Amino acid sequence: MARIRTIRDPLWGNVRVEGDAAEILDAPQFQRLRRVKQLGFAHLVYPGGVHNRFLHALGVYHLVSRAISRLERDGHLEALEAEDMDELPVVRLGALLHDVGHYAFSHAVEELGPSAIPGDHEEIAARFMAADPIRRVLERHGADAPARIGALIRGKSGHPLQGLISGSLDLDKIDYLRRDSLFCGVPYGAVDVDRLLPALTLAREGAGHRLELAVSEKGLSALETLLFSKYQMFRNVYWHHAVRAATLTFVRLVQTALDSGLLASEDLAGPSDEELLALIGRRIERSSAGAGYDRASAVGRAAKLLRALVDRRLPKRLVELTGDQLPDALSSWPSRRPDLVAALERRMALEWGLSEGAVMLDYPSYPGMLELNLLLVRNDGEVRRLTALGERGLIDIPRLGRSLHHSARVLRIFSFEPSAPRDPKPVLALIEAAEGEVEARHGSGVPLLT
Repeated sequence: MARIRTIRDPLWGNVRVEGDAAEILDAPQFQRLRRVKQLGFAHLVYPGGVHNRFLHALGVYHLVSRAISRLERDGHLEALEAEDMDELPVVRLGALLHDVGHYAFSHAVEELGPSAIPGDHEEIAARFMAADPIRRVLERHGADAPARIGALIRGKSGHPLQGLISGSLDLDKIDYLRRDSLFCGVPYGAVDVDRLLPALTLAREGAGHRLELAVSEKGLSALETLLFSKYQMFRNVYWHHAVRAATLTFVRLVQTALDSGLLASEDLAGPSDEELLALIGRRIERSSAGAGYDRASAVGRAAKLLRALVDRRLPKRLVELTGDQLPDALSSWPSRRPDLVAALERRMALEWGLSEGAVMLDYPSYPGMLELNLLLVRNDGEVRRLTALGERGLIDIPRLGRSLHHSARVLRIFSFEPSAPRDPKPVLALIEAAEGEVEARHGSGVPLLT
């Protein structure tokens, strides 16, 4: 008899989990998600935002199960091939496991860049799914089931319901927007789920094209609320200045620990939030046993950063440039060259008379925030693909995506040391300059901020 569990979720009410999914809940790799906060350091600004990836995974599983049931009830699944119908239990498991590989404090570790970490969270998920007891459960659906679920998580599966797990309308977004809004106590995450789910269907872009998830015209207003809610949550919660200050402090702490040998890259794959901070703390104590440590050394800087994070002594803003103060197109090197950003941070500290490591530059980016790649089924049966241009007169938010993304981003320079706000003009001139010019100016030794 299949195992059935009912879990009370503060967002969706009773969530029914059954069969293999119920068994996966008890796996250590999945239970670990109880100790990984969904929003990283947002709880330092919104104290209610302490919900975890475990709850979120349950929510996505619930929404995907609801969506599949609704598609079946409306007759849309009759278009599926037999093998795709047989794969529906795997799609549900993909929903449950989509975030199993997240690092401590969720996306914060990934800001270190690919060279510093053992893989993105999708790659770490593949590791966890290849280990018992999850592997043993998944292989009931075939020896390659972990790989098939990995493809769903990465958006690389050919299954027609791929879009439920990863895509423009994946139900991950609906859950995290609603859940993050609820726990943070803000009104920005409203998404009309009861309107959106019944609007889901399956369609082909044309003869010879594959079947894929689509939205009917009646769901466009609900889709628009999803996109605008996403913009509002990034602007007001995810990129709040104090959330970014705490995230940068954590990233600097982990980078310092890696550079000093306190941590190895592989140490990052596995620990939960508090486990990683405790591990760094133990390594600091061990390295300084007996003789202590020089506060100016890498170990000393790591200890100071750890204490700042634990005690919420966050860096303050020296420079802040909002979208109206920034040109529409800035050079892309700040998001591609962490080494150059780090060199400029050291140079800024020197020229402003601050200690090495005191300055941090931040300009978060998510270009695909409001992009769409989704089939729309018009009331007359015509099928069109919604893209970054949206559909004039029907759904125009994607067309505004670049402008909204620009207005949500803020360029900030933080400092741990008390200092008066700095003139933003030299900073803006530096950020606007081409990568090669910035490198040449930095290498010349001439002042950068005058």
